[in-house]
Amino acid sequence: MRFEHSKKAILPFPQFLLRFLKFAMYSGLLIGFSIGIGIFGYHFYGNISWLDAFYNSSMILTGMGPVDRMTTNAGKWFASFYALYSGIAFLSTVAVFIAPLAHRFLHIFHLDEQEGRS
Repeated sequence: MRFEHSKKAILPFPQFLLRFLKFAMYSGLLIGFSIGIGIFGYHFYGNISWLDAFYNSSMILTGMGPVDRMTTNAGKWFASFYALYSGIAFLSTVAVFIAPLAHRFLHIFHLDEQEGRS
């Protein structure tokens, strides 16, 4: 996704709102995909119920830590790699969600700065 250049006019609020909703949707899809990976992995490799798999993947993805102890070697391998993936995925999702807000803030800041020079 491309943003407007700092020398161009700021995006009107209704268009900004659509952009923000689009980025929020992308963030939701990333979270859903990541939780889906965790659910299937914990269920099939960790031999736990679907609900417990959802609970574990949600807790790991948000950085709260594991809930159930993995008893199989495959479950331990999966939990380790899923925890590493989750840290990156969560931070990336937050960055995607915040990107339009940060861009708008910086764009307004630069417009104010350019007006001060004139």
